[in-house]
Amino acid sequence: MFKRFSFFVALAGIGLAANLVRKQNVVEPPVAPLAEPASAPYADSIGARGIVEGIEENVRIAPATAGLVASVKVKVGDEVSEGDVLFEQDSRDAVALIAVQEANVLAIQTSIVEADVALADKQDQWHRVVQLGENRVVSIDEKQRTQFALRAAASRVESRKSDLAAAHALLARAKVQRDLMITRAPRSGTILQVNIRAGEYAVPSASEVSLLLGRTDSFQLRTDVDEDNAPRVKAGCEGLAFIKGSHHDPVPLRFVRIEPYILPKRSLTGESGERVDTRVLQVIFQFDRSNVPVYAGQQMDVFLNAK
Repeated sequence: MFKRFSFFVALAGIGLAANLVRKQNVVEPPVAPLAEPASAPYADSIGARGIVEGIEENVRIAPATAGLVASVKVKVGDEVSEGDVLFEQDSRDAVALIAVQEANVLAIQTSIVEADVALADKQDQWHRVVQLGENRVVSIDEKQRTQFALRAAASRVESRKSDLAAAHALLARAKVQRDLMITRAPRSGTILQVNIRAGEYAVPSASEVSLLLGRTDSFQLRTDVDEDNAPRVKAGCEGLAFIKGSHHDPVPLRFVRIEPYILPKRSLTGESGERVDTRVLQVIFQFDRSNVPVYAGQQMDVFLNAK
């Protein structure tokens, strides 16, 4: 009885093991992608990845000097012209310094008037001594002392004039410091990013750009080509771009230039097989706005015609 029971248990175990092995050997069908990726449109294509930029490249705007932000005059999406005020920093210290320098200039101007009067007095004394000296009324010692006093008075006038020129220079510098507290648009364009607020402390070397300015009436595509494919890229090559992960609505590209310096890859896609030590050749293309929704900073799949 016991042997029969053991036989059935062993038989059941073998059946379970066989079923487990069968299930493990079943090949799962691949998961269908949500969207078919773009395929190479040319017989000899070079695949690359591009970043959308405003035409003529984006401008990373930072304050000229460190300081407290008093007010921000623009917001994302605003159209600005060259010279428009973007944001202002606290300029109270600079304004106070201007007042000090203006007072210093006024004081030196007053001292110059006093020095001119003293010089005129010494010149009058010298003329009198010269006239008396012709009649031998004044001694040689007194004549020389009067001449030395005249020279000293003339030197004081020139010294105060030099001080006035230095004071004007310091006043001009103080006004420049005040003007540097006002950040203006270096050219016309659209505000793409605003990363500062009133009350924050802005520094020129901040890791995050204060404002990003660019033209969005037309776009350019900064394409990264792996250095392995760099010799295959020819000036004037044609190309097509697709929204990342899509194979619809190709965007025709117009060749602009090849950046002559191969640099380390900075635009990472996050793919598991991607090498981060790759150096890339950057090729610049332009394209016009169309029905395809494209935004500055967006990644696109790019195919270049190697022929």
